[in-house]
Amino acid sequence: MLDARAWLLWALTTLVAASSTRNPLYVVLLLLITMVAGVACAPTLDRLRALLPLRFAAVAIPMAALFNGLTAHLGDTVLFRLPDGLPLLGGPVTLEALVFGAINGLTLTAIFGGFTVFNRVTPARDLVRLSPRACHEAGVVLSIALTFIPQTTRSLARIREAQAVRGHRVRGLRDWLPIFVPLLVSGLERSMGLAEAMVARGYGAVSDREQPLRRQVLLAAGLFSLLGGWLGFLFLPSWKGAGLGLMAVGAGVIATVLWLAGRTVSHTTYRTRRWTARDTLAVLGCGLALAVVLVRLPLVDRSTLYYSPYPGLALPAFDPLIGLGLLGLLAPALVCTEGQADRENRAGQGSDREGERG
Repeated sequence: MLDARAWLLWALTTLVAASSTRNPLYVVLLLLITMVAGVACAPTLDRLRALLPLRFAAVAIPMAALFNGLTAHLGDTVLFRLPDGLPLLGGPVTLEALVFGAINGLTLTAIFGGFTVFNRVTPARDLVRLSPRACHEAGVVLSIALTFIPQTTRSLARIREAQAVRGHRVRGLRDWLPIFVPLLVSGLERSMGLAEAMVARGYGAVSDREQPLRRQVLLAAGLFSLLGGWLGFLFLPSWKGAGLGLMAVGAGVIATVLWLAGRTVSHTTYRTRRWTARDTLAVLGCGLALAVVLVRLPLVDRSTLYYSPYPGLALPAFDPLIGLGLLGLLAPALVCTEGQADRENRAGQGSDREGERG
């Protein structure tokens, strides 16, 4: 299994790559990569959910295409016209607007697929370790909330099945009451049991430490610098360089304050996870994908990343070098497949030894 930091970098790389292009060919390639990574790296019981991005696409793509087609009245291929008196919707509905909206929905699907894989392959304990020490308690609360979501879903399914056996049918809003009340009670019971277990293990018994005034002032200054740089970058074209500088300074100050605050928090690790060569291979694959979409490399035609169906619909171009670079995101799938083969070989050798001893 890969390190959680490598998986987080992989998910962020998928987000950056999908956000950096509107070429549907590259976006489809990213979606296929996320699905392959989900099948290869997710637990066996979760592989049946590998088609979840396609179910999301079945909703997101038509909705995005319809919304953009009804609100953006651009393009040469007019399908039909709505009355001009309709606010925002009045005007021609073009094929190019529908295609542009469908590309936006496809991009959302690729991003959704990447973070779905990250959520499925990263245990809750690793998510807690990803949070800074200064935000350790918030990370614990967030990880507990995330783990309660699948438990609540399973409880809802069991309660609905039990009520259906008793002859209960959901026909209206009032019919949800016999389902909602047991679901709420079971959720409260799980919460109370978890709270008692955490208190019994001494969680929260440490006295709170107040942060020095200087650290609080630095944090406020970092937040103001980050916000001011962002606003300057958006609304003042002549201040874009200064805005980026202010954002970088603000982010650096915030990171420094969090690091200083984390030094005062006691932290123990039950089992230290070592960074392996497989994690490095996954990071190198992410670096290759980021390089082809963000860096001007020789022989790479970055203009193919930008595609627009306006004013007339045309086929998008495809650069094989960019496609090969995006295939670097398949490194986790290759690593997980190799690791699974190694475990099966070790298990086979162990069973052979036990047979020889018998």
